[in-house]
Amino acid sequence: MTQMTVRPGDPLSGHRRDDLPARPEQPPRPTTGRLLDAGARDLDDHLARHGSVPWQGAPGRLLDELRAAGLTGRGGAGFPVWRKLAAAIPSSGRPRAGGQPSRAPIVIANAAEGEPESAKDAWLLATAPHLVLDGLALVVEAVAATDAHVYAKPGSGARSVTRALAERRAAKIDRRPPDLRLAPRSFIAGEASAVAAVIDGGQAAPFHQLVPLSAPASRGEGRTGRLRHPVVVCNAETLAHLALVARRGATWFRSTGTSDEPGTMLVTVSGAVRSPGVIEAPIGMTIGEIARLAGGATEPLGAARVGGYGGAWLPADRAHRVPMTRTGLATWDASPGPGLLHLLPAQACGLAETARITSYLAGQSAGQCGPCVHGLPELATATGRGGRPRPAPPPPPPPTKENRVLRVLFPPN
Repeated sequence: MTQMTVRPGDPLSGHRRDDLPARPEQPPRPTTGRLLDAGARDLDDHLARHGSVPWQGAPGRLLDELRAAGLTGRGGAGFPVWRKLAAAIPSSGRPRAGGQPSRAPIVIANAAEGEPESAKDAWLLATAPHLVLDGLALVVEAVAATDAHVYAKPGSGARSVTRALAERRAAKIDRRPPDLRLAPRSFIAGEASAVAAVIDGGQAAPFHQLVPLSAPASRGEGRTGRLRHPVVVCNAETLAHLALVARRGATWFRSTGTSDEPGTMLVTVSGAVRSPGVIEAPIGMTIGEIARLAGGATEPLGAARVGGYGGAWLPADRAHRVPMTRTGLATWDASPGPGLLHLLPAQACGLAETARITSYLAGQSAGQCGPCVHGLPELATATGRGGRPRPAPPPPPPPTKENRVLRVLFPPN
């Protein structure tokens, strides 16, 4: 891997010493050789590189390995994968709590990427679709699912996975062959319950739940029809990691990353960097190290935004030392989210950037709650004014016989 040096006072820069090789066209890759090196031209190439699907033989058998590996979801929430799957495993036809019969789960590979800056899942589907589909097949086996789906936005990733699904059907790879459902290009389209709603034939909008989506729901618990079945929504990157854990084991997975947050993560780096795009980093790398994997900063920086449009800003002079982990970012009331890092130039206005993001989010509301319907547009307007106070309201009308009593009972502020 190309080594980058850091000039004093420019902690996120990518300037090199004269004796180092010229910057490559693509971001240098870490030496872990995981997802970025897992791509294959077609099914035959994938089988030659990775072998066949490592079937476990029965539902539930993969859970202990996933628990030992410490694999967490890479879609943003960071929930332990084994725990999500455990909630969905049927109880061999025996009634569940409340006398409700077991229902076969539905499994969905989620590559919708509602975050506008995210590109990792589309990249995975475009370059390593069979690894994602292997992970999906293993989850189907683990929870004894009867339905499987891939959910992705239109583009190169969807086209690639369409070809991969056809190859797998011809080769009879999958025991429950999945289908592809296209996601709308909206911010909320990738939220788990919105994903489930689309699979059930509805609109891509979140719905209220009284029990976790991956657990079965009884009547009156916010889900109807097929959605009362356990619905296991797994991010595409999560499934790719899962497929490798099933092949190589928990010890291999834990050989990089931190003890609390093992493995690697895909990070989409954007903003003022020389080589914006998707990079893979061992979990525990600092923001500065990740920025250098993307070629380093192109100019002095003012801030780093982590976690996407719903994330948080960190000052550039301190961000370079902060690990891109849940633990490291907790001090800043932030998280890695779905692996997003954006570097803002020092000359850019942070308030203007916040206004841009807030305005976008205001237009993406599901229209289901007051803070989104009213609060986001108000916040967008306020930030768009640059923090200037509102004009003074007009004076109240003179009292009349009709409003005099009201003005006494409810005096104006």
